Amino acid sequence: MAEAMRLDLFLWYARFAKTRPLAQAICEAGTLRLDGRRIDRAHATVRVGTVLAFPLHGRVRVVRIDALPHRRGPPAEAAALYVALDGTAGPAPKGVDAPGSAA
Repeated sequence: MAEAMRLDLFLWYARFAKTRPLAQAICEAGTLRLDGRRIDRAHATVRVGTVLAFPLHGRVRVVRIDALPHRRGPPAEAAALYVALDGTAGPAPKGVDAPGSAA
């Protein structure tokens, strides 16, 4: 497993976005924070221990990365990659594709 990876890949592998272009859009919207710093680029690097905060589907998600994936696996595998610090559990609700869209 890698020691670091691109932010958009992590969001896609961890199933916060249905497609990689949607993961890139989340990163480039300018509303995502990586360890408290505002990020507006998809190629930002994340590591184990990084805290991400970003709006997704009408709520703010705050997660700490516990492991870096090597593939986009099933939802149970994706949920094991991070710990939700905002009181929510699991990936985003099904049927919602675009960042900021109403569920």
